[in-house]
Parts: sequence; structure tokens; C-alpha cells
Amino acid sequence: MHLPPAKFPLMGDYLDSSNAFVIDLSKDNSSLSELDYVACDHFEHYLQGLMEREGRNLAWGGYLENRVIYTRSEVFASQQNEYRNIHLGVDIWTKAGRPVYCPLAGSVHSFQDNQGFGNYGPTLILEHQLQDEKLYSLYGHLCRGDLASIRVGQRFRPGDCVGHLGIPAENGNWPPHLHFQLIKRLDGNWGDYPGVCREEDLPYYQENCPNPIPWISPQVLSG
Repeated sequence: MHLPPAKFPLMGDYLDSSNAFVIDLSKDNSSLSELDYVACDHFEHYLQGLMEREGRNLAWGGYLENRVIYTRSEVFASQQNEYRNIHLGVDIWTKAGRPVYCPLAGSVHSFQDNQGFGNYGPTLILEHQLQDEKLYSLYGHLCRGDLASIRVGQRFRPGDCVGHLGIPAENGNWPPHLHFQLIKRLDGNWGDYPGVCREEDLPYYQENCPNPIPWISPQVLSG
């Protein structure tokens, strides 16, 4: 699938070294072994410390990153007690309440509040028509109040606000951030889609979930 360029920055501005930094939350980050990331306030304090050190209020990254942080929640455990650990979207970490904008014209496919510790919380899925193909974009960890005014089929233009980052009490008990993911086929999902997969399932999900970085930080892939 050829991914067209975004028509409007997802976070209001495209992310680059002037306003954001790439964060490493992979299993290879030894500092995470000393972090109590089950406790949201400890995890949030860790992220805030990195932002202060970098002098930026946005941190992002994580596409196809192998993470250990998902052991914090049973949401990511299978019946065989095998944890999903490969992140399929990009996370953008910043303060709660920050608006998120529609990057490309689309309509609401579905939405719901995926409640539970470690889950998405309020989630929106937009459907985009790309010539003869459809592409879906997922926005996880939004404010609960954002869903009150959304309707299936509602159209969004590039630059329209689609929601705001939720607080931990409503976003699945995570430090405030956006989980942004592109999806070719929803496989019957409604208002939800796996944002993390098992290593053995990666070939399918890597093909079905294109790299969303061009819609977030275009210069990363063009530079």
C-alpha cells in the first residue's frame, strides 16, 4: 500500500528535534529494569524526568518495538500465559488534555471505551478512502468526554480535532499519551484493534499495520 502524505500534523506540529525526542522503551533499555512501571505515577515520573533532561515536552516512538512494560497488565497475556510484547503503533507521550488532529480526511468507523488496567481506554477508529483501498487510523488513550459527541459515519477533515489525551484514571492507567496506529484490515474489530502482538504473529501484523511515522514525523524517513 502506498501511504499518502498527511494533510495536517497529528499533534498540531510535525515532530522533529526542535519539539520532541525519540524515546526507547524497548527490552534493551536497562533503565527500565529499575522502574516500577506497574505504578503509573512512577512511570509518569520517569517520562517527565526524560522530558526535562531533553528540554522537550513530547516524546515518541515504539513502532515494532519489543517491550517488557506490557507485563504490567493481564490485557497482554494469552490463555497460555504468553505475553504480547511487540508494539504495532507509535506512542506520543505528553501532557493530558493535548488535542489530537485528523491527519487525512476520513469518517468515523467505530469507537468505544476499552476499559481496564493497561487497556486503551477511550478509542476512536477513522476510515480513510485511498483511491481503491481503505485504510484505518486508530487513536487510543483519549479523554472519555471526547466520545460523547462522536457518531459513526461522522466526517473529519484534515486539521479537525478528533480528541484529547486522557488522564490515567480514564486512559487505561497509563501516563498520558496517544497510541496512533494504521491498519489495513480490521478483521471484524469494532472500536478496538490489537496494538501489541506476540513475536510469532509479527509477520501478519507488520503487513497489516503500516509504519505510521510518515504521518507523525515525515523527515525521519525522508532524511
